[in-house]
Amino acid sequence: MRHKSRSSSPRRHRSRSTSPRRHKSRSPTPKRYRRHRSRSSSLSPTHRSSSSSLGLVERKTAIEKLRKEEEERKRRQQEAELKLIEEETAKRVEDAIRRRVEESMKSEEIQVEIQRRLEEGRKRLIDEVAAQLEKEKEATLIEARRKEEQARKEKEELERMLEENRRKVEEAQRREALEQQRREEERYRELEELQRQKEEAMRRKKQEEEQERSNQMKLLGKNKSRPKLSFAFGSK
Repeated sequence: MRHKSRSSSPRRHRSRSTSPRRHKSRSPTPKRYRRHRSRSSSLSPTHRSSSSSLGLVERKTAIEKLRKEEEERKRRQQEAELKLIEEETAKRVEDAIRRRVEESMKSEEIQVEIQRRLEEGRKRLIDEVAAQLEKEKEATLIEARRKEEQARKEKEELERMLEENRRKVEEAQRREALEQQRREEERYRELEELQRQKEEAMRRKKQEEEQERSNQMKLLGKNKSRPKLSFAFGSK
């Protein structure tokens, strides 16, 4: 009797549950329980009590699982509904703001304010463009000065290099001129020495010729005086 009373309670619970729970009540657990009942006529009362407890635990587990699934389904449904409500609310708020803005845009005060802001924006833009142009102009002047200074330095460097090269060329030319002058002076001294030697040779030659001529004259003078002596001796 106790076994029958326990098995009757889940059946009443299944009759009150929703449609998915009635579907879940056809789980294999009751079938195993019915097969267990068919064999329980030959088993002892203690074994029948433990089998009934096991089936009850399985049914409770299945019922708890169904409850959790139902709660999860309701939670997801609520989240979906909340999301739809939020989207609808946001859409309505956006439409209301748009209509309010459109209505405000049509008013004269808003038109004046818009015109004022446009003028301010235009003036601010002009000022920004003027400031940017002034900045670019200043940057251009600075760049022009920098290039001019660089060109001046390059010109000075070039002039310095040219002056250095000119000085080196002049120094080389001066040394070459001095060397040329020294060679010419040496050559002139050599020519003078040659001329002096030549003149000395000519002078010595002339002296030798004069000496030889003098010797010849002397010799001729002696020769002339000898015949007279011989003539005198002949007359005796």
